[in-house]
Amino acid sequence: MPKLFESLTIGNMRVRNRIAMPPMCMYSAQDGRAGDFHATHYGARAIGGVGLIIVEATGVTANGRISDNCLGIYDDGFVEGLGRIAAAIKAYGAAAAIQLGHAGRKCLAAVPQIVAPSAIAFDTNHKTPAEMSRADIEELLESYRTAARRAGEAGFDMVEIHAAHGYLLSTFLSPLSNRRGDEYGGSAENRARLPGRVVDAVRQSFGGSVGIRISAEDYIPEGNRPEDLAEMVNMFKAKGVDVVNVSSGGVAPAALPVFPGYQVRFAEAVRERTGLPVMAGGLLTSPRHCEEVVANNRADMVYVGREILRNPHFPLQAAHELGADFPWPKQYVRASYK
Repeated sequence: MPKLFESLTIGNMRVRNRIAMPPMCMYSAQDGRAGDFHATHYGARAIGGVGLIIVEATGVTANGRISDNCLGIYDDGFVEGLGRIAAAIKAYGAAAAIQLGHAGRKCLAAVPQIVAPSAIAFDTNHKTPAEMSRADIEELLESYRTAARRAGEAGFDMVEIHAAHGYLLSTFLSPLSNRRGDEYGGSAENRARLPGRVVDAVRQSFGGSVGIRISAEDYIPEGNRPEDLAEMVNMFKAKGVDVVNVSSGGVAPAALPVFPGYQVRFAEAVRERTGLPVMAGGLLTSPRHCEEVVANNRADMVYVGREILRNPHFPLQAAHELGADFPWPKQYVRASYK
């Protein structure tokens, strides 16, 4: 059996194979609420054989949404729609995760104020955020706590904390965007303090698995490197982090040298330095490339994004190409490869 199609246990969650669909914004929510599209979109990828589906960035506050058309989880009224997504995913054998996030200074929703660790705009096309006070931070932690409770009520198996791509928690981690002089800024230990407290808040009200997504490389000399992020994850991993989803960039404007698998080396470094399971990806489109990553223990799972948007049945195709004994949905068996 190819390792890509071996099952995996993350925390208390069993995943049927090593292929994850990463969170990708669909910009299709109405007032933060999920609709028919979302259940259809995510359910289709479960039918196609994905092992773990991570629902797109879902705002823990109204100004935590990336756009006005992004999902929210800041009110109990959102649970029903999100529950339809989780049910659609799990009905077809995939594990269901949801990414809880706060857009921070990259929020483009129509809200009165955006916030960040420091009053520094992302670029000239973005508004300047207000620097978060200690009171703001305590309110944020309560937002994560209640969002995690709602994720559990909606039926998700895992919560992924979004600390990547220049959104709020990511900007606390990076010295490029965090210029604070209090206990949340300065040293690596201080910059890791808020993400660590978010892990605590999520754990207090969610009984499933917990992951965190990080940007392991800022692509700017003064920014973070993979070893820096690994050091910071080590500061709070004992609070209950089950898996690290390793991405890169987005904290500050920078040119990214992209190629198939360009972020895998960052995941390798984080895995080696933290001892935690990791997900790796970055323009992975080939089943054999995906198999190489997990078979050589460079990562525990691969995330496949754009290719799974193009081809919802990528895992079924990969199983055929790699010679894996992986069951087809009974409705589609007549189309299986012979």
